[in-house]
Amino acid sequence: MADVGANTTTTITTTTLCDYGDYYSMEVPLFAPCDSSGVRAFGKWFLPFLYSLVFILGIIGNSLVVCVLVKSRNHTTLTDICLLNLAVSDLLFVFTLPFYTHYAVVSTWTFGDFMCRFATVSHNTGFFSGIFFMVVMAVDRYVAIIHALRVGQYRSLRLGIAITIIVWMLSFSVSLPSLMFTKVTNESSQLACSYATESPAWELYDLLAPNILGLVIPLLVMVMCYSRIIYSIGNIRSTRKHRVVKLIVSIMVVFFLSWAPYNISLVLKFLRDRKKLLSNDCNVGRNLSLAVAVTEALAYTHCCLNPIVYAFVGQKFMKRAMQLLKDWVPWIPFPSRIDMSDSSYRKSSITLRSSDFTTAILK
Repeated sequence: MADVGANTTTTITTTTLCDYGDYYSMEVPLFAPCDSSGVRAFGKWFLPFLYSLVFILGIIGNSLVVCVLVKSRNHTTLTDICLLNLAVSDLLFVFTLPFYTHYAVVSTWTFGDFMCRFATVSHNTGFFSGIFFMVVMAVDRYVAIIHALRVGQYRSLRLGIAITIIVWMLSFSVSLPSLMFTKVTNESSQLACSYATESPAWELYDLLAPNILGLVIPLLVMVMCYSRIIYSIGNIRSTRKHRVVKLIVSIMVVFFLSWAPYNISLVLKFLRDRKKLLSNDCNVGRNLSLAVAVTEALAYTHCCLNPIVYAFVGQKFMKRAMQLLKDWVPWIPFPSRIDMSDSSYRKSSITLRSSDFTTAILK
C-alpha cells in the first residue's frame, strides 16, 4: 500500500504502506513552493508516539494469543489455526514499526538498502496475510454454521495447515513488487526508503492491491458470510444470540473503520498527484498529506484490536488466557466474576453446545 507520485509542489517519498515523504522533501515548482513544515512537524511527534503505542500493545496482545494457542496445541482446531496465524501476521506487521518510527524522527533512512526492502516486504506480507486470515475465518464460520452437516468433517488440522501455506504464499506473492521496487534513494540530500518505479502500471498496482485485495474483496466476503450467519440464527432462541450478533457487527465495523479512511485518502492523493483530477492548491495538498499520515497510523491500531475482537471474546480462549496469566503472574488479582474452575468451564461448554452457531463463533 503506497501513495506514489508527485505533483508540481511536493515530492512523495514512500515505502509500501508507509508514506513519510511529505515530511521530508520538496520539489521546486513553477511558482512559490508550498510550505509543508507544519505537516513535517506534526509527523515527527504524532507518528512516533502512535507507532510506539501500537508496537507495545500489538506485541503484548498478539504474543499472549500465540502463547495460549501454542500451549493448547493438543486441542487445536481450524479456528485456533486461523487465530494463531492472524496473531503471527500482526506480530510480523508490528515488528517493522520501530524502523518507521526512527525514520519519522530523524527524517532519513539509516538502515541500508537490505533492511529497506526487508522491512517493506515484511510489513506488506504481515498486512495482507492478516487480512486474508480474517477472510478465511469468516468463510470457516459460515461453513461451520450453514453447512455443518455436509462439510463439517473436512474442517481438519490437515486442511488448516494447507490453508496456512496457501495464505502465506499468496500474501508474499502480492507483496513481491515491494521487494522488487523498494530501495534507498537520495532525495534532497537525505536517504529515503522509497517505492521507486517508473512504470505507471506498477504504480497503479501499488494503489489498487491494498484497496482491492486488502479492503473491498475482504469486506464483501465478510459481509456476505456474516450476514448469512445472522440471518440463519434469527429464529434461534438463545441468551447468547445477541452477543454473537454484536461480535459479528464489531468485526466488520472495526475492520471497515480501521482501513477504509486510509485507503480513501490514498486514492484521493493519487488522483491529485498523478492524475491531476483534484485541486493543485497548497492547502489541499497539505490536508491530503496530513490525512494519509493520520489515517495510516490509526489503521495500524487494527492489529492491536484483533486479539480483543477475535480471541478474548470467546469463553474458551479467555479461560486459557486467564489460566496462563495466573501461572505466570500469580500475584495479579483476577476478577472475581471469572470462574477459573473446570466445573465452571464444563457448564459453559454445555451452554455453548446448545446451539451450533454459538459454538462456531465463540470458539
